[in-house]
Amino acid sequence: MKQLSTVLNGVLLVAVNILFLSSCNNTGNQQANVASNAQADAEFPVAYINTDSLLLNYTFAKEVNEQLMNQEEASRADFNEKAKVFQQDAVAFQRKVQNNGFLSMERAQKEQERLAKAEQDLAQLNQQLTNALMQEQEKLNRQLRDTLITYLDEYAKDHPYKMILSNTLGDNVLYAAEGVDITNQIVEALNARHAASK
Repeated sequence: MKQLSTVLNGVLLVAVNILFLSSCNNTGNQQANVASNAQADAEFPVAYINTDSLLLNYTFAKEVNEQLMNQEEASRADFNEKAKVFQQDAVAFQRKVQNNGFLSMERAQKEQERLAKAEQDLAQLNQQLTNALMQEQEKLNRQLRDTLITYLDEYAKDHPYKMILSNTLGDNVLYAAEGVDITNQIVEALNARHAASK
């Protein structure tokens, strides 16, 4: 009986040792997993740029916006001048009709057709000017985006970022640790680069 008790104690001692060693291995594995996850985080750094701030502070973006506004103003002035001439012709036509100023009905009808054609031409001009502005805006936006993407390609070579996100009015980035917003660095670098290109 005493031998059985000694054997059981020996078996229990071995079992406790096995459980202890396996628990140490699991703790070591968990620590290794935590360390490897931390290393993976360090290998995949992410940053973001606040696009609104970039557009407000990037000199080239301001110039592009001003250029577009000037073009829109010129287009609007041109259209308004032609619309004013049309409006004056239409008022003069109405006055003549009310005062029986046309020698014949045929003459009045021809003037009405001319005004209808002028109105149609004015609508087409408005559409053409709108389309031209949209195309110019698209072209300038593409140039702006290209300058940013080109610079970020170079920036990523000197910095460890694997991904740089765009954040507009807090839409995409709901939380970011301090130091992840690189907007000011990018704006300063882009402005320096733009100034040097002039």
